[in-house]
Amino acid sequence: MSRRHSAEKREINPDAKFGNMVVSKFMNSVMYEGKKSVAEAIVYGAFDIIESKTKSDPIKVFEQALDNVMPSIEVRSRRVGGATYQVPVEVRTSRRQALGIRWIISAARERSEKTMTERLSSELLDASNNRGNAVKKREDTHRMAEANRAFSHYRW
Repeated sequence: MSRRHSAEKREINPDAKFGNMVVSKFMNSVMYEGKKSVAEAIVYGAFDIIESKTKSDPIKVFEQALDNVMPSIEVRSRRVGGATYQVPVEVRTSRRQALGIRWIISAARERSEKTMTERLSSELLDASNNRGNAVKKREDTHRMAEANRAFSHYRW
């Protein structure tokens, strides 16, 4: 990592169907080896399944799922005098979003449904209802931060 200056943020275009930046970021995270059209088919297919199951706007379900998964606090390792402490810190907004997206996708990939489209739609529905592995990951992160609250004075 360069010490002189941080890397500049790349410009991300909103997705074609909904014109939403977050959906576009989500799609880019689903993508493997630059296969954008495959990622688009997976995400839009999952949204179609969500729309048919819930009879509501899939973007609202997606945003609700992401809100339920995004962590507000996490632990970072901090070395003080030879000992390493897990110090709870607040999570920046951009990192919250990135973690939430990453956790939803990894939880969907671990599911047992047949296609990735079905897995993703099921995980998004579960996350919007405060269930599923992605929400469990958020709860574990918060629990860890709560358990290490005694070390919060080591915050930097």
